[in-house]
Parts: sequence; C-alpha cells; structure tokens
Amino acid sequence: MAYKLVIFDLDGTLVDTIADLGTAVNVALEKKGLPLHTLEEYRVMVGNGVRKLVQRAMPVAMQADEALLDGLLADFMSYYIEHINDRSVPYPGIPELLADLDAAGVKLAVASNKFQSGAEKLVGRLFPQVPFVAVCGGGQGRPLKPDPAVIRQICEAAGEPLGRTALVGDSGTDMATAAAAGIPAVAVTWGFRPEAARAAADRVAETAAELREILISRDCADA
Repeated sequence: MAYKLVIFDLDGTLVDTIADLGTAVNVALEKKGLPLHTLEEYRVMVGNGVRKLVQRAMPVAMQADEALLDGLLADFMSYYIEHINDRSVPYPGIPELLADLDAAGVKLAVASNKFQSGAEKLVGRLFPQVPFVAVCGGGQGRPLKPDPAVIRQICEAAGEPLGRTALVGDSGTDMATAAAAGIPAVAVTWGFRPEAARAAADRVAETAAELREILISRDCADA
C-alpha cells in the first residue's frame, strides 16, 4: 500500500525562506531601536509561528512585554507580506519532486505554522502549477503544530486515511506532529533545524532525489 497523500512543511522543507523572514524581523527591530540578528541566528528561532519568531528575536529581558511584541509583530507583518518571496526560493529539486509525485497520483498538501495568508501567497507564487489539495497555515482557529489537528483536517479534505499519509519536514516540531498523528515522519536535512528532525524521524532524506525514492518507491508498512 503506497503513500496516497504527502503533507509537506513549508519553510525549511519546500522553500528556503530564512532571508526574507530574518530581514523582515530586523526591519521591525530596527524601527524600535532594538539589536538585530544575523540570518544564521534566525535559523534557530523559526518553526513555531511568526509571533514566536518575533518574540525570540527580542532581547530576553523584553520578551514578556506583550505590547512591545504586538508592535513588533505588526511592523514585521507589514513588511513581510510585501516582501514574502524577495529572496525565498524552492530548495534544489523540489519543483521536480512535486511534479513527479503528482504524476504518480500522490496527493500533495502543505501544513505550515506560517500565518494562513502568508502560506497561501508563498505557495501560490512559487508553486503555481502544483495542485495541492490543501494549504494550511496557522490561525483560522487551527492550533499550530505539533498539534496533529491539521494533519487530520488535511486527510479528511483529501479523502485519504492516516494510514496512507506521510509528513515531510525539517524540524523536531514536524516529527512530533507526525508522531502525534500516528503517521510516518520523513526528515529532510537541508532545512533550518535538521538535527532535531533527524533524531526523531522514521526516514531521512539528504536530497530531493532521495526523498522521491522514499515517497514513491516505499510502502507505508516499510517506512
């Protein structure tokens, strides 16, 4: 029984977004006269939604200041939504992988902790030809990963059971989401926090070609 539905994380899995995310947070921090961070530093801050990203970028002594956080988040959102893919690009081999999966009859979906409108905009701009059955971001009354609710919602929308579904991601959060949903977790090593993902994954892919072999050639029972 082969995979019929593959759910992908977005940032760090399908798309390298760190430059645009980091730049947007730095724009917000600079407006408030707060210290900035390097893009490398932002790699360990992402993965739990933009509010948590902005909070982690604040000086530790200020992170409990909700009013400041709200202001920074508003400045971040104002800039980011207009520059969401200035430098964000699919990882090597990802467009071809998605095309191959679609051609093989595998249904495709996105489960991201990025805010919903941002997830939809980024996917629409970078993968306009991919027939995703669902693109689910944070908000909309939906809890963030690692809560497995989003996985169940996508399976229901796709008309596929959990037993024929896999989740692909680059972080421990993604692996925990898969475990909570009771589906196989495939870690990719090109993302933002691959060490955490690798440690908890059922399978690990170093390249898009390896990921293709796992998703198309493997049986669910063997994954």
